[in-house]
Amino acid sequence: MASSIARGGEDEGEDEEFEGFDDFTIASSWERFISEIEAVCRLWLFDGPKNLVDKGAECLDHPKNLYKVKSELKYGGKDYCLEFYFMINIDATEWDDNLHNIQQSFGVNEFLVIAPLSASGVVLDSPESSKLLSSVAIALSNCGSNWPAFVPVHDPSRKAYIGIQSTGTIFTRRFDADRIGSQVPVRLMHMEGLYELFVAKFASFDYPMNYSKVSFGMKLTYRTPPFDDDEEDVLENMEAEVKESEEGNDGYDHIKVQWDDDCPWAEWYSADDPIKGFELITIWPRNTCESSMEMAELENASSFDAEKWSLYPLISPNMIDDSAGKFIGFASQLRLLVGALDRSFDAKFLEDFVSAENIGSDNSNPAVVIPPPTVRDRVLKELFHDGAQISSSLDLENKNSRAIKGTPLESLFAQFCLQSLWFGNCNVRAIATLWIEFVREVRWCWEESQPLPRMPSDLDIDLSSCLIHQKLHLLAICIKKKNLLNHENHTSVEITGQSSDEKGLAEFDRNEILDLPQDESMVDEFDSDSPDSEGTTGNLAVDTEFAVASPDVQKSCPIRKGSAGIVGNMMLLHSFQKMHAPYTQDAPVMTEDMHEERLHAAEVCGDAFSTSGQLEREILSSDMSAFKAANPDAVFEDFIRWHSPGDWESEEIEDRSTGNKEDPDQCNWPPRGKLSQRMSEHGNSWRKIWNDSPALPASEQKPLFDPIREGEKVLHYLETLQPHHLLEQMVCTAFKVSADTLNQTSFGNLQLMKTKLNQLYITLASSLRPLRANRTHDKYELIGDLRRLCLVFENIEKLLIFASSLHRKLRDAPRLTEAIFNDYFNYYLPKMGNSSASICFDKKFSNKQQVNMLERDVVANLFPPPTANQSWRKVLSMGNLLNGHEPILREIIFSVAHRVGDCHYGSNIPWTHTEEIETHRMYIRGTSNDLQGCVRMWKSQMLIASICFEQAYSSDHLLFQKQFH
Repeated sequence: MASSIARGGEDEGEDEEFEGFDDFTIASSWERFISEIEAVCRLWLFDGPKNLVDKGAECLDHPKNLYKVKSELKYGGKDYCLEFYFMINIDATEWDDNLHNIQQSFGVNEFLVIAPLSASGVVLDSPESSKLLSSVAIALSNCGSNWPAFVPVHDPSRKAYIGIQSTGTIFTRRFDADRIGSQVPVRLMHMEGLYELFVAKFASFDYPMNYSKVSFGMKLTYRTPPFDDDEEDVLENMEAEVKESEEGNDGYDHIKVQWDDDCPWAEWYSADDPIKGFELITIWPRNTCESSMEMAELENASSFDAEKWSLYPLISPNMIDDSAGKFIGFASQLRLLVGALDRSFDAKFLEDFVSAENIGSDNSNPAVVIPPPTVRDRVLKELFHDGAQISSSLDLENKNSRAIKGTPLESLFAQFCLQSLWFGNCNVRAIATLWIEFVREVRWCWEESQPLPRMPSDLDIDLSSCLIHQKLHLLAICIKKKNLLNHENHTSVEITGQSSDEKGLAEFDRNEILDLPQDESMVDEFDSDSPDSEGTTGNLAVDTEFAVASPDVQKSCPIRKGSAGIVGNMMLLHSFQKMHAPYTQDAPVMTEDMHEERLHAAEVCGDAFSTSGQLEREILSSDMSAFKAANPDAVFEDFIRWHSPGDWESEEIEDRSTGNKEDPDQCNWPPRGKLSQRMSEHGNSWRKIWNDSPALPASEQKPLFDPIREGEKVLHYLETLQPHHLLEQMVCTAFKVSADTLNQTSFGNLQLMKTKLNQLYITLASSLRPLRANRTHDKYELIGDLRRLCLVFENIEKLLIFASSLHRKLRDAPRLTEAIFNDYFNYYLPKMGNSSASICFDKKFSNKQQVNMLERDVVANLFPPPTANQSWRKVLSMGNLLNGHEPILREIIFSVAHRVGDCHYGSNIPWTHTEEIETHRMYIRGTSNDLQGCVRMWKSQMLIASICFEQAYSSDHLLFQKQFH
């Protein structure tokens, strides 16, 4: 409530009758204004900070932990806003970043601001500003509050304030602030001049300076030079370097390179450096000074003498802004590819998209434009380059990468998908055009028997990869076998009429077609390992068992073909001969759809050896024929012992103490044992196949795999592939290989980044599983999920680029690197996975990390000495240079503290203790072109009362206008 208005001329009884009643009918408008301010302040005092927060006090984004409540008032036909700023946990230090400008300038925690509701928000009339400040001061005095109150004055660019605070004693604090926005006097650019300014302001209040020591603290902010310096400077440096090295220099060495030229994504796009620079904040501890000379010496002190160093990265706006077109990378192109998938359902054939009239497209629309043939030819040349071969990248592959049904990064289809992302604007028409030409190039390789680039021709087909990659792998194998077959046919014509020995050598080519190694056992051979060496005559082998029974009779051994060597000490059951392992044909190479076709046919027919089982029957028959050729005296049981040892139950007990391994005559023969129950059943299919299989070595058998037929089938699949089937496989592959490319980025030992990359692969595998299973019945849901997946990919891509840039700049300070990255990750985390507008638009990344003593040299290297072209700007330097760089901002706090009893105002203070009070304080914040000063000083209440808050605010209050001019 406002103070009671005295009413003269009334007797004492009437005063008692109307005690406690305020007659506002005779009160002035100013008194009613004070009463309104008092009512609002009492309400805020009664609620307290915590209740005000519960009632919806506004939390400021910066500084943190600062809240604001406000109330609108009217006085003199004008609208004013009274704002109360407060903190919940008051633990801020002198140089805390989480402080409001008024808190930092005047050293207060909570405060009031009263300002007009106008466009400028300041009071330009001096009497009005004094009256507003007086009104708030009286209201706060009536409430018993010691909140400081401020009024913004003068032009808004000056950021000037006047303020007052009652402390409950005869002392009252007065606040004053002003700013010089241009033409800062040279003297005030140096610490010596600033010190003398504070002393001059101090002495103007007749304070005994000869008994005082000025306390000061300093905070300097340095900013690294931009990584892309002024173009003029760059050109001048390049011209100078060219002149210095005229001989043997073509000038290309001086082309300015991008920061990410050696990053894995640089082949596809150039990323804007997410870290534009760093700000280094150095803080000097509180110290005392008695003369301006000491301040001049401090200005020449090294920045390494500062007590604390804090580092703060300057983040590019593109790392925060999610607007379309702000960030160009894999994620942006994947989003276009998903759009092409959405369009691919509109036609049955890819040729329909090439002809725009067939689908009603507009050729003038840039979204469906097809790049010119020169661009297309360049892409195809890169894909089918003669020296382009697939490289092993398993060491760089993420452990969760194989869960995505894509292709290896260096494979032909993977590179096609990556090229498609940047071909034109990745629309379905451009992709269809490129694919048709791509298949034509593949057919040319087949018809000309040229190796398919970027594809292996001797490995097993990876069924976990996408079907197109499997088909291309199969085609590469077919091309290799086709070449060998052509060579065999050519050789067989040339050797017509040659001797039988020369004809036998021609079998080697057929061995390669059947995947058989070239070995001398492929020609006719005879058993020279017979244990009865005396019974051998010439090249004939004598049957050992027969020789023992009838030593005078010689029997020639049947011809052995296709032997790959002896199988350990295994002996044949019915012949005293060692068992030979045969060369066998490899199983036919099949892709995933071929396996599914055979399985489906087997389910329909229901016969184990029908269709699907026919292949196994053919393979088994081929192995049995080869075994018979290598072991002419073998029986079915011998084949089982070699091919399926688990189906042979041995009863043999080896006597290792008496057995002589060097003398075959001492071997236990015949081997004792029997077939398993499965193989000994009547009508066993294996025995039937054995009886029907002729003794033929693998080189003379019919091939199990026809490369000509299978190659043509692959080309038919590629040429008739439906658009949405192509785009589905392209989407899976493009996501995988884009992630694999980013996974090769070097970002140090940032565990948090490694975790996010692993999570990305898991998310990709889960989100792309419907495409892998061909469950595309709900197209709209699928496209929506894929577009959300693009957003997740973009967030990880941005984090990875940030981690790479940070690692490059602070490679030798891993602790500091990880701390800064974790801060940025926690700042960026709320927006990850958020499909709406970025929630970080109105927030600024302001986390700073402390730099320890061992890391200071690394941070100092971020400030290279300025070049000669840059040094001219340092003529009017403020001092405290770091490697030749002046601070971009200097903040100094001067203060004087005295015991109350020593103060010349303290004679009437009834205090008995001798507590020190900061009587005068000046905060200076400035650069070479901008200087702001804020003064806080104590005055006697009697002096304030004599002013009566009605004194007009004049220009005499300005801090700088009368100093050093």
